[in-house]
Amino acid sequence: MKKLSKNAKIMMIVIAAFVVAIISIYLIGSKHFSTHFFPGTVINGIDCGEKTVEEVKADLQDKISEYTLTVTERDGKTEEITAEQLDMKYVDDGGVEKLLEEQDAAAWIVSVGNSKAYETSANFTYDKATIDTIMDQMECFQEANVTAPADAYINDNGTSYEIVPEVQGNTLNREKTREALMDAVESGKTGVNFEELDLYEKPAILSTDEAMNTEVAQLNQMTAAHIVYDFKDRQMTVDRDTIRSWLYKGEDGNYALDQEQVAAWVKHMAYETDTFGLEHEFKTSLGPTITLAAGGDYGWVIDKEATTAALIQAVQEGQNITTEPVYLYRGMDRATNDIGNTYVEICITKQTMWCYKDGQLVVETPVVTGNDSTGFQTPSGSVWAIDAKKADAQFKLFNVKVAFWLPFNGDCGIHDLASRTEFGGDIYLTNGSHGCVNTPYDAAEKIFNTVEIGYPVIVYYSTDQVVGPEPTQEVTVG
Repeated sequence: MKKLSKNAKIMMIVIAAFVVAIISIYLIGSKHFSTHFFPGTVINGIDCGEKTVEEVKADLQDKISEYTLTVTERDGKTEEITAEQLDMKYVDDGGVEKLLEEQDAAAWIVSVGNSKAYETSANFTYDKATIDTIMDQMECFQEANVTAPADAYINDNGTSYEIVPEVQGNTLNREKTREALMDAVESGKTGVNFEELDLYEKPAILSTDEAMNTEVAQLNQMTAAHIVYDFKDRQMTVDRDTIRSWLYKGEDGNYALDQEQVAAWVKHMAYETDTFGLEHEFKTSLGPTITLAAGGDYGWVIDKEATTAALIQAVQEGQNITTEPVYLYRGMDRATNDIGNTYVEICITKQTMWCYKDGQLVVETPVVTGNDSTGFQTPSGSVWAIDAKKADAQFKLFNVKVAFWLPFNGDCGIHDLASRTEFGGDIYLTNGSHGCVNTPYDAAEKIFNTVEIGYPVIVYYSTDQVVGPEPTQEVTVG
């Protein structure tokens, strides 16, 4: 056999040494990567190349320790909950070992440098009891920072009814918030939004509530009326505040006027302004002002029932008007002094009658009133209204015809009397009438043409004694 050359021998030795070295390196690598992860291995986002199982577990614990849950609240403020607060700890479930076992250590030589990412369960525990403690420490649960929700409501601003919008507030539902935080932690979420999770307490009634908007519209409609009752020198007004006090809410949810209260208001208006048959202050033609006694039939009387009905209708229709009540009886002037400036005035002791029109004296005349000696005195001391107006009247009882007849108190009235030629003085004491006011023809004519039915006739005995002797005989025309 032919001997190898020296150089060949050397070459053979070198090759053998190289092969041994390669095999050694491979075996060493295989052994190394049986306990270490290949370079480029990423587990749960952590670079685990050249790391042992224990080192990877330590990294997983570190990663859990870095956990932060960011909480976004209603006002845009954020707060953070950390792993340390939660006392989070890694739980070894063998997942890392399993990944290493699945790694083919013998194939390390072809796997090195090829990055590979893995996901494995990174189980952990945390102290659930700390959730309540953490919540107690959060800014959003501090009493000073919490605004409770408030319902929308109806408000009277003085000129109208309006809806005050609800307040959303920032009060969290504690139980729902606890559950949301636990769910976020346990599922590994890094952020939660309390608004999106609908964790805030809500107002029960919103400004969009249909029933409340209907109620406001109804209230504003019913309180829109403004009704002024004009009594010439004074007024009585039904305004918003008055109407508001009359409203009540029925069982059907609708508002209505309390008719008894409306009637009571009208009754009070009548009490304040009715004058029919009441005392009257009167400034006499003789100078002094006297108080005429109650008992006459002149003045104003409000028809309370009809006025109440008209008022209710006006309010319901939202009318804005100046008006007058419905009257049963009317005087001639609606001022406090309802006698006005057109009237007839008679003084028994002076046997004088005056007639004024619009404040101007048109007649001053002597008269003859009821016969004092026979008990036919002319009633005095009050205000009466002219009840009728008749020309060429015939008094059948006495077969007397008069040109002008103005009765004002039953059969007592003002009239001319052709058979009487003298007037005034003391005639009435012994030769007076049967209660009427006998008047000269010319004066009677002027008065007849000046006054109308309903005008006041004031009769007083004297300025010192307003009410004179009461007649003992029934007054009869004549």
